[in-house]
Amino acid sequence: MGGSFWDLFWLFLMLASLEPWLRQRMLENARVRLMREMEKKRGSRVIALIHRQETFSFLGFPMARYIDIQDSEQILRAIKLTDDSVPIDLILHTPGGLVLAAEQIAYALKKHPAKVTVFVPHYAMSGGTLISLAADEIVMDENAVLGPVDPQLGQYAAASILKVVEQKDINRVDDETLILADVSRKAIQQVKRTVTRILEGKMPPDKAEELAETLATGRWTHDYPITVEEAQELGLPVSTEMPPEVYRLMNLYPQTAQRRPSVQYIPLPYGPVKHNGEGAPKK
Repeated sequence: MGGSFWDLFWLFLMLASLEPWLRQRMLENARVRLMREMEKKRGSRVIALIHRQETFSFLGFPMARYIDIQDSEQILRAIKLTDDSVPIDLILHTPGGLVLAAEQIAYALKKHPAKVTVFVPHYAMSGGTLISLAADEIVMDENAVLGPVDPQLGQYAAASILKVVEQKDINRVDDETLILADVSRKAIQQVKRTVTRILEGKMPPDKAEELAETLATGRWTHDYPITVEEAQELGLPVSTEMPPEVYRLMNLYPQTAQRRPSVQYIPLPYGPVKHNGEGAPKK
């Protein structure tokens, strides 16, 4: 009896440890199938750059994701494996990340001869916006947002560091702040130049420089949401014709599970309904 109990206990423990891995593998397979479906429908190469908090380990620790060098390496390989005549569809959902990695991705997309479309179902902030600028078309959900690309030094915006130096007597500014101001000035100029180069051939040079000035110099806070309407006013090639496969793919990237869901609804499309007067809708 004792041996049988312990055998069952160890079997349960093994299954419990394998369950997260099996669930992740099933999700990955479903993602690949859906991406392949979209590729056949659009005749393109589909690449997903989606950053969420996902639980990978047995203990359930979430991992926060952002654009890093590994992302740029993978996307550059995917572009290399794509014939010059094949369009690229990039599904982008990210809070941003390393400027270097985002620049590499943007330049690689810009060099691709066939059409490049970036799909933004929810948000593509900071480095995500930098990547979006390289696209021939940006498809956003009606409520999706982009963001400024002004560089950040640690917890401070580069533009704000420069503002401090401009407003204070230089004799009252410590050496570390002056060094940060020098780095901030260079960082802003570099990002402005990058944005201008990415936009070459996509809009007139004066408009490209104006947009680079708007996005890179700290006109807004770094988390300022640039809506579809505002992006169009800035001259970006934005539409809202989002394929349904993009939303389905986002559902296959679940956030970290919580004990009590903060948002809950019946996941079905609702059309117009009539009310029967008794507290429940009637079709």
